[in-house]
Amino acid sequence: MVADEIRAEIEQLGVASVAPGQAALAETLARTFDETDAPTSRAIVARELSAVMKTLRGLAPVQAEGDALDDLAARRARRRGA
Repeated sequence: MVADEIRAEIEQLGVASVAPGQAALAETLARTFDETDAPTSRAIVARELSAVMKTLRGLAPVQAEGDALDDLAARRARRRGA
């Protein structure tokens, strides 16, 4: 279900405390999408949900992920026993 995926993404982004209203709106829109069968309604809800999620993704704190050089440095440090 879309609602479950949206809820998981909001948790992963860590934005519920930063923008609780937007997070709640995203979850409500996702539930509405899941419960609606009319194609036109689903398209409208999907468009709005996409806009809200774009806003939430923009509010998410930047998460530092290691690149290939960081991985290489970490392996080198483990080999040297550091």
